[in-house]
Amino acid sequence: MSSESRELLGIDPAELLFPFELKKQISCSLHLTNKTDEYVAFKVKTTSPKKYCVRPNNGIVAPRCTSDVLVTMQAQREAPPDMQCKDKFLVQSAIVKQDLEPKDITGDMFTKESGNVVDEVKLKVVYAPPQPTSLNEGSDEGLGSLSYQESTKGPRESETITSEPLVLISKLNEENNSAIQQNKKLQEDLDLLRRAIGSQHGGFSLGFVLVVAILGILLGFLINKR
Repeated sequence: MSSESRELLGIDPAELLFPFELKKQISCSLHLTNKTDEYVAFKVKTTSPKKYCVRPNNGIVAPRCTSDVLVTMQAQREAPPDMQCKDKFLVQSAIVKQDLEPKDITGDMFTKESGNVVDEVKLKVVYAPPQPTSLNEGSDEGLGSLSYQESTKGPRESETITSEPLVLISKLNEENNSAIQQNKKLQEDLDLLRRAIGSQHGGFSLGFVLVVAILGILLGFLINKR
């Protein structure tokens, strides 16, 4: 049977691409599409089983349906030389009976000796630098320039913007406190004058009346200003 007729699963993407970052778990999805009218069992293997977590690592895909496999690379403490990865994955597939359960899948099903129609696809692992994040669109050169400016000038500009409102608020608080103190003193003086007027049995001079009137006007002005 030709290799083309034995192609049971369409696999997308054709390679496992991981945006590599140190000390961070990174995941990549595989989409397995059954190209036949039969039930197809699959099994995913890797040359570095301790480095990757595959969920599910086997299963059954119904005719003309798709199954997703999530491959997660464990956090790495160091990057490989020149960001070149030698890890490989192998996706095995075989036509099976409809009533087969995923828990009954064994490695022997994917060998030619089993009598099943089988297929194998090898996938390589590729590391790529993490994608830069930016709110503005533009060329790669523009993004790099924007990132550099934000990292070097951003904190200083934010400090200036933040400090100006604080100075204004502090100044307003001082003026408000000063007005409160003056208002309080004028109220005390006015109370003293009122008590003095009440204690007198006779009349009082025109000058005294003017002083009381001026103090009342000043007090009203300060209260309205607040």
